[in-house]
Amino acid sequence: MQRLIEGVHKFRREEFGRYRELFARLSREGQNPHTLFITCSDSRVLAELVTQSQPGDLFVVKNAGNIVPPAAVSGSTNSTAAAIEYAVHILGVTDIVVCGHTQCGAMTALLNGLPDPAAMPHAAAWLEVAAPVREIVRRDYAHLDEAARVTAAAAENVLFALENLHGYPVVAQRLNASKLRIQGWCFKIDTAEMFAYEPGVGQFQPLVV
Repeated sequence: MQRLIEGVHKFRREEFGRYRELFARLSREGQNPHTLFITCSDSRVLAELVTQSQPGDLFVVKNAGNIVPPAAVSGSTNSTAAAIEYAVHILGVTDIVVCGHTQCGAMTALLNGLPDPAAMPHAAAWLEVAAPVREIVRRDYAHLDEAARVTAAAAENVLFALENLHGYPVVAQRLNASKLRIQGWCFKIDTAEMFAYEPGVGQFQPLVV
């Protein structure tokens, strides 16, 4: 905690000057992000860092495993759905990116189970939202080693999220009006490479400018 407190003071003392006008404008005019960025809570995946974005650019949703529940899911798993609706309907973002990553602990737990599910009932229920991903990996990727299966799960989970996004009425309406674009990305942690899903070839390809 002390490191966090010191970091807050360091930012205010040494860094804020470079952003003073930007924060003043954001305070005065409110936020106007161009992209809803849904990614994992993993501490190694920082949306603003990997995309080199400024404050106000991204509306970031982080959850365990960057899971997007189907629109019909409600209750304790619905905060991600609420953020999607707010970003699309109120903020009017023009893009949605769902970004998975390699070495994902949530995908590992999805495939192999939690070490102590009785002590983590919310985590267990949350991962079950992505149960279809587990079935795909068991069916299509059983021949791979453990690390490769987790990577495959991360990729399939992004595709699962993209499919589910189409089930949200506010998303479907904006897509049909050609006012919204959706992309699926996967971040390779050890090399910082980003891969984007290309529907035309049915594969994740290196992200190009």
